[in-house]
Amino acid sequence: MDTIFIQYFGYCASIVIAISMTMSSIVKFRWINLVGASSFLAYGFMFSAWPVVALNIFIVSVDIYYLTKIYNKKELFDTLEIKSGNNYLIEFLKYHKTSINKIFPNFEYKPELNTVSFFVLRNMAVAGIFLGRVDSKNNTVLNIGLDFVVPEYQDYKSGKYIYEGLKGWFI
Repeated sequence: MDTIFIQYFGYCASIVIAISMTMSSIVKFRWINLVGASSFLAYGFMFSAWPVVALNIFIVSVDIYYLTKIYNKKELFDTLEIKSGNNYLIEFLKYHKTSINKIFPNFEYKPELNTVSFFVLRNMAVAGIFLGRVDSKNNTVLNIGLDFVVPEYQDYKSGKYIYEGLKGWFI
């Protein structure tokens, strides 16, 4: 195989590993790191660099172990209804304002517009918030004002719980 190709392949693997290190989500980190380590594993085989192969077999194994653990972990989800003006709600919105504004740039909390308001609990920790209101013209429509999950829990499990697990409740 062409040595130049192998070198560029190694550089690409390095870039993927570097990108994985910038991920704030542990799930994204594990997946991207798995791709990078797998690439380095192939690179090590191409050059017969056995220490590189051994290290990356270990890293791939660790990534697979933790991804399996993440996806198979049973977690308890629940909701906690909140009333407008709730002190914790106000502080939560203030604390996460920067993150909320990145996703919902025009979000402004208006208590009078929220007829459905709850915190999403994950193992009894507040993982997110859901604010909505029943449409005034069509009471079978729920307008979502805010559906926000704190960065530590942004792995789609909370969303799955809300939109699949609570589907019957919403209906």
